[in-house]
Amino acid sequence: MSDVLAAITQVGILTFVVAGMGAMGLGLTVGAIARPLADGRLVVGVLVANFVVVPLTALAVTRLVPMDDASAAAVVLVGCCAGAPFLPTLAGLAKADAATAVGVMVLLMVLTVAYAPFVVPLLLEGATVAAGDIASSLVLFMLVPLGAGLVVRARYRGAADRMVGGFRHASSAGLAIGIVAGLLATWRDVLGSIGSWVFVGTAAVLVVGLAVGWLAGLGRSGSDRQLLGLATAQRNVSAALVIAASLDTDAMVRTLVAALVIPIVLIVAAGELGRRAAGAASEAADPAES
Repeated sequence: MSDVLAAITQVGILTFVVAGMGAMGLGLTVGAIARPLADGRLVVGVLVANFVVVPLTALAVTRLVPMDDASAAAVVLVGCCAGAPFLPTLAGLAKADAATAVGVMVLLMVLTVAYAPFVVPLLLEGATVAAGDIASSLVLFMLVPLGAGLVVRARYRGAADRMVGGFRHASSAGLAIGIVAGLLATWRDVLGSIGSWVFVGTAAVLVVGLAVGWLAGLGRSGSDRQLLGLATAQRNVSAALVIAASLDTDAMVRTLVAALVIPIVLIVAAGELGRRAAGAASEAADPAES
């Protein structure tokens, strides 16, 4: 039964990623995605937050608390891997700008391919990082659907408008199926991890990521700063799991636990931000009623 649930989880997450990237491409243009990256201050802030502050925080936590090796490995891995395909979904929940989300996501994902093989082996003895393994999944499941959607949008806008809703629904359904099946498949591992320090380390990465991402957006709108906080807190757990496979089973399990905890917490946080944004927009539209 666990093998079936694991297979369902993989299919659900792949559907979420591929359909979500396709939907982003169908709904956006290359110019809209690239525009936020023309802001040099934003790019520098995002890179420092994701590839300096968060990894150092993860490493510091593993040194400051009596963490077992498997938990320490998981925390370092999620700390070092940035750029998750989950960010556009969080942007939608938070009522943030989708183009900025995709631009930042692509930037972080591409740089993680170059960053992780160099940094992770320095921090984790025995870790093997094959850049090709990370890059292949990035290109096949993320960049190809995004690029295909952008081409359709550029050449057949009417068709793109008709298709984008279906892709979004498929992505949302895949996410729901993947999370539920993943929890059913790994609940014993999650319960077995209770009492370990992996939750403390994961919480530290989340909190620091939200804070430094928000600071990286100084000078931009409040919604952009919130988005950058979500972007920095949401780590690339897919890349982390690829690397964890080169370690032992315990490290893989701890990384999987972090991979489930992070998106669930951020879904709740993004949903709350979205509700506040909707409430503020409603009050601004009808000030007499407030």
